Parts: sequence; C-alpha cells; structure tokens
Amino acid sequence: MKHKIEKMFWADLCIALLGVLADQFTKYLAVTCLKDRPAFPLIPGVLELRYLENRGAAFGLLQNQKIFFVIMTCLILAFCLYVLTRMPSGKKYRIWHVTGGLLMAGALGNFIDRLRLDYVIDFIYIRLIDFPIFNVADILITCVCVIALILVFFGRYREEDFAFLKRKGREK
Repeated sequence: MKHKIEKMFWADLCIALLGVLADQFTKYLAVTCLKDRPAFPLIPGVLELRYLENRGAAFGLLQNQKIFFVIMTCLILAFCLYVLTRMPSGKKYRIWHVTGGLLMAGALGNFIDRLRLDYVIDFIYIRLIDFPIFNVADILITCVCVIALILVFFGRYREEDFAFLKRKGREK
C-alpha cells in the first residue's frame, strides 16, 4: 500500500511540474510578445492578450504584500504536501490527487514570479465582461476550487473517507 501512495505522490509532483512549466512558459511568451505593446485581440471584443504586472492578488487586492503572499503560499504548499503524502491511491481519490497537483502548480507558478520579479505576470483578459487580467496559474487555482466544490457537494464521500488526515495515535 505504501508503494502505491508513493507512486501517486510522484504522479502528483509530475502534475505540479507540468502545470508550473505551462504557466512559466506562457508568462515568458507574454513578456516577449506582449510587454510594451498594445493588446492583442484573439476574439475581437471578447478575449484578448494584454500584459500586466500584478503586485497584488486576485482583482488587485492586497497590493505590494509580498511577505504575506510568500507566507501564505508556503502554508498552502506545506498543506498540499502533507495531504498528498497521506492520501490513499484508490480510484476514488485520484481526482483529489489531480486537484492537489494542480493547486501546487498554480501556487508555485505565481510564487516563482513573486520571488523572482516582485510581481505576477498576467496576460489573459476577457474584454466582454471586463474581467480582471489573469494567467495560467490563476486558471489552475480556479479549476481546483470549482472541482473541489463539486466534489464536496456532489461527490459520494463520507467523513471516514478522509480519516487519513487524522494524526496517528490521536484520540477522538
């Protein structure tokens, strides 16, 4: 059983690595193709690529709070690693493994930008609804939230399915 858990954990790390590579590559393209240039419409009036240096969080909140973001990201990554190393590898947990890997990818993608640049590179803009500009890491994090909500509300999980999160030797 332990061997299967280790195998799934390596798969989780591969998912995270692929997500980080996709995020960082698209940000590299954004810098080289979009920085100091006008917006590039993909679907005129609907979707465009527009370079932005974001020093805050979603919707521009918490501007210039790098220390806060670094601490929060470290906590999120530590939580993901804790959960993913303890999570069983059974079929009903596979979607949770994937979401854990995607969450780590999204968190790490923006974390790398904050450490390296002091800001996050955003470049995807939905002009139709004037939605805040975002990036691939943000998409990954949003997908994780949606999937987790669907699983929590519509999945067939019981409390005992998550007993693996309890510390061993701990009394109720």
